[in-house]
Amino acid sequence: MMKITLLGTGSPIPDPNRAGPSSLVSSDGSVLLIDAGRGVVTRLVGAGYFPPMLTGVLLTHLHSDHISDLNDIITSYWVMSQPDSETPLSIWGPPGTIKLVQHILEMLQEDIHYRITHHDDLNAAPRLNVVEVAPGDVFTVGTLSVKVGETDHRPVHPSVAFRISDGVHDVVMAGDGIPCDTLDELLVGADAYVQTVLREDIVKMVPVARLQDILDYHSTVEQAAQTAQRAGIKHLILTHYVPAPPPGGEAEWAAAAKEHFSGNLVVGPDLTSIDLNA
Repeated sequence: MMKITLLGTGSPIPDPNRAGPSSLVSSDGSVLLIDAGRGVVTRLVGAGYFPPMLTGVLLTHLHSDHISDLNDIITSYWVMSQPDSETPLSIWGPPGTIKLVQHILEMLQEDIHYRITHHDDLNAAPRLNVVEVAPGDVFTVGTLSVKVGETDHRPVHPSVAFRISDGVHDVVMAGDGIPCDTLDELLVGADAYVQTVLREDIVKMVPVARLQDILDYHSTVEQAAQTAQRAGIKHLILTHYVPAPPPGGEAEWAAAAKEHFSGNLVVGPDLTSIDLNA
């Protein structure tokens, strides 16, 4: 049974109602975290999972809002695991991920020292398995198969999407980016598509150059809907709303998408879950 949970639907703009971008894909006992934005551990627990229950972490790209709480995932996985556990936390991401994790461990070195000194059953630093991926890579995580595809989030490069399959259902977790041929190819035959989006009409109303800059490398609601319709996707799930709608204000976003997409559309708050077997 594959389930997708939107842990955090927010963006770099702080919002008391939405955590930073992160999602969860679970099936047959395997649990994959995709991205690790602000507040991810709190939302993970809200979804019914503790960090040691993760089978792995997938990073779509290394923008700060998608990795800001990876340190909390690493620390919580470490200190909350059973004393005799030797299972490392596995992390897959684009080139630069190994360096990122090395820097996180350097940042945490005093905390790691304190905890090892204080707790007899913590006798080693966090056990990690970090793998850098490239488009076309295929690997297995627990009961799930993962295929890596290229996305277009330039000048952020490389950025990737992950197609996750349990043998019955496939979901593409696209991260940030604009429509592109490689994403279209990855989507062919998939059941569900999770895309980060913005509202172009609202962003254009804000006369701040730095905000206007984001228009050229993020999918709009309409573009995501068109991409999903073109690929024959059954379930389009939108997240990472820029700027985020107020609580209960998702209907306006959904209306814009429904003009271009005829399948099942999901626009919701943090902890929204979609069961692909329903």
